[in-house]
Amino acid sequence: MPPKMLGILGGLGPMATVYFYELLTKHTKAACDQDHIDIIINSRATTPDRTRFILGQSKDDPFDIMAADAARLVTFGAEMLAIPCNTAHYFYDRLNKTIPVPILNMVEETVCAAKQCCDKVGILATSGTVETRTYQRQCEAQGLACVVPDPADQQKVMDIIYNDIKQGKPADMVAFQSVVDHLRQAGCGRVILGCTELSLIKRDEHLDSFYIDSMEVLAKNAILAFGKTPIGFEED
Repeated sequence: MPPKMLGILGGLGPMATVYFYELLTKHTKAACDQDHIDIIINSRATTPDRTRFILGQSKDDPFDIMAADAARLVTFGAEMLAIPCNTAHYFYDRLNKTIPVPILNMVEETVCAAKQCCDKVGILATSGTVETRTYQRQCEAQGLACVVPDPADQQKVMDIIYNDIKQGKPADMVAFQSVVDHLRQAGCGRVILGCTELSLIKRDEHLDSFYIDSMEVLAKNAILAFGKTPIGFEED
């Protein structure tokens, strides 16, 4: 039997959580309200910054707060969790051991999706995700070649995430495109949007299927996990 209640460990950041809920609702085949997934959302925006902690720029460990919120979701009836934040998946294994329900693995699922359509993939993500090789390790495990931006391009990605999107500003698409062009030149057949803030660029700028959006992958797999039919994704 599929689970009956999804818990969203959100607020990482808040707009990404809003968009994830929108994706779940928009892409579930439903003839009435009752056909949708029952969802509990925890959006703790005050969770310490994951990237700063991972890179040693802050001593504020977000794990205890994430673990407490995950446990609270389970107490409220969640039978499966989703975390719409790629950087937070640095804590995935540790968090998975603390609660009695499964957690969808956004990174693993996204790499699986990339492997189905290319032999080499570019990875756009926070420096926390890149430095901890969260995506690179999954690519290696699945035999998929991958490329990350050089330091100058990675700083452009971070500026787009933190100085543009997280501040509610339009993304610097000139800088974004220059990073992507370099990944294309490196032989990448697709690019993973491995940060949920970057997912908002795909939505707002109507990016094509060259970009594999980790948020869309997570939403589709959550819908399937609950025995529902996903509709309206590019490959559907």
